[in-house]
Amino acid sequence: MGSGTFKTKDGTNIFYKDWGTGPVVVFSHGWPLSADAWDGQMMFLASRGYRVIAHDRRGHGRSDQPFEGNTMDQYADDLAELLDKLDVKDIVMVGHSTGGGEVAHYIGRHGTARVKKVVLLGAVPPLMLKTDANPEGLPISVFDGIRKGTFDDRSQFFKDLSGPFYGANRDNSRATQGMRDAFWFQGMQGGIKGLYDCIHEFSEVDYTDDLKKIDVPTLVVHGDDDQIVPFVASAAKTAKIVKNATLKVYPGAPHGLATTHQDQFNDDLLAFIKE
Repeated sequence: MGSGTFKTKDGTNIFYKDWGTGPVVVFSHGWPLSADAWDGQMMFLASRGYRVIAHDRRGHGRSDQPFEGNTMDQYADDLAELLDKLDVKDIVMVGHSTGGGEVAHYIGRHGTARVKKVVLLGAVPPLMLKTDANPEGLPISVFDGIRKGTFDDRSQFFKDLSGPFYGANRDNSRATQGMRDAFWFQGMQGGIKGLYDCIHEFSEVDYTDDLKKIDVPTLVVHGDDDQIVPFVASAAKTAKIVKNATLKVYPGAPHGLATTHQDQFNDDLLAFIKE
């Protein structure tokens, strides 16, 4: 308990935190962050009788930085290995942004034998990329721009990206410089190759079939002023695809609402877990 690392079947060391005792809640973080993005939720729940677990995705945070294997299939399998290692059951899985894709893909590949409930927060499914079948998505040029920013000068790019991520460019924003600094710090902990490769995984992977396999109660939370993952292309569709979904929209909230609206989200998360 506390924190540690485990070695996956392909020899990659994955860092994870494991705090508290009680019913288990497992968190999957967004890009380009780490498990630290969930500190506000993990401390809140661990202080209220829950066991909370979060890992740094390979290529992110304190985990190893392999040159190959930075795919959503592998991310989902890494998560499966962690849950098997800890042998946790009846878990609530919580995924933000790319982590929402990871949770959905985990269920698509490994089922819900260990899963009791799911929370998708500002999550990328079903598909972020604009296609003929998904006109609400974002054009490939947006993701090519993210790739270019990450490769050319990721330090400055992450500083800039933290603005719309937390809605700092809006009137009456709740974003602080500290939130933006933490975003930059977590992003810079990751490895450039893994972070670069992950852009394809959060933007061009279609999670529709994964969502159809979610057969447990699911809470879909999204800010209607999310400037990173457009609501109309994500939560609005996900809530219709997942059989047992409840949609909760936060008016005016940004992509990083677990931080900017921490108390509100914590209360909603706890209420859903207790249902």
